[in-house]
Amino acid sequence: MKNGMMIWNVLLSLVAGFLLFKQLSPSGKGSGTSKKQGHDSVGNGSDFRMAYFEMDSVAASFDLVKEVKTELAKKENAINAEVEKMTRTFQQRYGELQNKAQAGTMNQGEVDAASQELKKMDDDIKIRKSQLDQEYSDLMVRRQTEIKNKIEDFLKDYNKTRKYSYIISYEQGLFYFRDSAYNITVDVVKGLNQFYKKKDK
Repeated sequence: MKNGMMIWNVLLSLVAGFLLFKQLSPSGKGSGTSKKQGHDSVGNGSDFRMAYFEMDSVAASFDLVKEVKTELAKKENAINAEVEKMTRTFQQRYGELQNKAQAGTMNQGEVDAASQELKKMDDDIKIRKSQLDQEYSDLMVRRQTEIKNKIEDFLKDYNKTRKYSYIISYEQGLFYFRDSAYNITVDVVKGLNQFYKKKDK
């Protein structure tokens, strides 16, 4: 199964490489082209045009991303505060019952009831923490999807006049070389913030 997937990946890579080579070879439409900063990946006469933007810069400068980070930080702090409060209550109750048990003021029935009470409190803390973690995870996914959709919506609008075949995000470790002549990060960051404010009005 793994060998089959590896062969399939190699074949796909070869096909993609061949198509890219064919498109950009001197005999193809990519010949005699010139580069323009932030505009074309191949010359104006080519059907194939590509640009990229730095995802790190978008994450650092897009107002919506900043808002989401602040919202998630507040949510995380609220979760931590609630769990800490429940934990302190548990520890206080545990201390009270332990002191009574050590003083010998509890009969066996009371000891058993105290044990059940502490177990329930511990279970309640675990259940609540699980619920809060799920809420946080759901919020994060929902907001990340919103960011992704905003970027896609903006790029569709942005590309109406640019006519790029692809606009990709550069992320460390995924791409090993890029030509800064095709970097449209400044356009994307500026446009996203304007686009986001316009849509929210």
